[in-house]
Amino acid sequence: MSGITDFLGKAIATVKKAIDADNDQEYAKAFQLYTSSIELFLLAAKWEKNPKSKDMIRGKATEYMDRAEKLKVFLAESEAKPNGAGKGGGGSPGGGGGASAKKEKAGSGLDEDAEKLRNALQSIVVMEKPNVAWGDVAGLEDAKEALQEAVVLPIQYPSIFTGNRQPWKGILMYGPPGTGKSYLAKAVATETGGSFFNVKSSDLVSKWMGESERLIKQLFAMARESKPTVIFIDEIDALCSARGEGGESEASRRIKTEFLVQMDGVDNNNEGILVLGATNLPWGLDIAMMRRFQRVVHIGLPNPAGRAKLFKMAMGDTPSTLTMHDFAELARISDGYSGSDIANVVKESLMYPVRKITRATHFKRVDVDGQKKYAPCSPGDPEAVEMSLSSIKDTELAVPLVEFRDVVKALKDSAPTSNAKSLEKYVEWANARERA
Repeated sequence: MSGITDFLGKAIATVKKAIDADNDQEYAKAFQLYTSSIELFLLAAKWEKNPKSKDMIRGKATEYMDRAEKLKVFLAESEAKPNGAGKGGGGSPGGGGGASAKKEKAGSGLDEDAEKLRNALQSIVVMEKPNVAWGDVAGLEDAKEALQEAVVLPIQYPSIFTGNRQPWKGILMYGPPGTGKSYLAKAVATETGGSFFNVKSSDLVSKWMGESERLIKQLFAMARESKPTVIFIDEIDALCSARGEGGESEASRRIKTEFLVQMDGVDNNNEGILVLGATNLPWGLDIAMMRRFQRVVHIGLPNPAGRAKLFKMAMGDTPSTLTMHDFAELARISDGYSGSDIANVVKESLMYPVRKITRATHFKRVDVDGQKKYAPCSPGDPEAVEMSLSSIKDTELAVPLVEFRDVVKALKDSAPTSNAKSLEKYVEWANARERA
């Protein structure tokens, strides 16, 4: 058993050196180290008895074998060139590495590896200028006020923020799921008029050791070129959970370290960049990461006025009989529902008129804007005619309006995502943070 542990430990140590050499563009050295690590991984797999562990070790060997093959081809092509670019590792795998490549680097200020990382980021990171105004965000007045103070004012009125009065560089939004954290982030980007990088934690995790750190580094480099920029990272707890927890890998620790360095590094000028994080599990975040978020904003469930507005917004321009009084009543009986819950309730209620049509066996003629159309009715209606939907043309069909009772029924058939116990946990976490 000790031999297996030695093989695996040596393999991991060797592949780390290979990755460092790869990052430093010492490709010949990296190729030799990758080759050595693959041999060690295969030896460890040979002696491993656990089938799952054996498959995992073989999978790692295959990953690094792919990289070694790319380096082998690159070195062979470079060796054939007069300048012998492969010997010193001056080029990059998949590129020329010669005079034309150097010229390209000089013109762009980027090496080919950095260019590839940027292309990868552009394909997975949504860089957009949203069109979501503050008025589109229902309720959450306290959260909007905090974000305006922290983000919008420093950009629109920079003269206010002089001396030691400086804007926040990192803001964490936390609260139950479905409360509008992502929507608020887009409103922030719209109000500031800057670039909006919408990043998912999974976008920054690569199967290649060392590449996740480089992705994070390039993300911040791109953000610095597009100031003012909002980098929004949803479910940031998945990327920056507390270090030292059981089962944490070396790769995970390196990702967190790089993120911390980029957010608050000595040599990094992040003026004009806001990192906006969102999480449903604030207690799972790393302590050092929490320190980077200078402002923590609770995004709670909407109040009655907010719920009424959410019902109205979710209904939109769909024909209905609902009045402002109905929306106020719906808000009263939907205590504990999040914005996402309300959107789902309204979506369900919008289907009730459709079901009335598809289930109807009788229809009657009604006047709609001066035209006679067929509307579903009960068999007992004096004007009812027995017929099927398939016998009615689309232009002859009168779609029933959504009614108050439809939304009430949808509410009764659903339940809020958050319960009292889960909401209490946020209160306990906030109180513990204040006491700390």
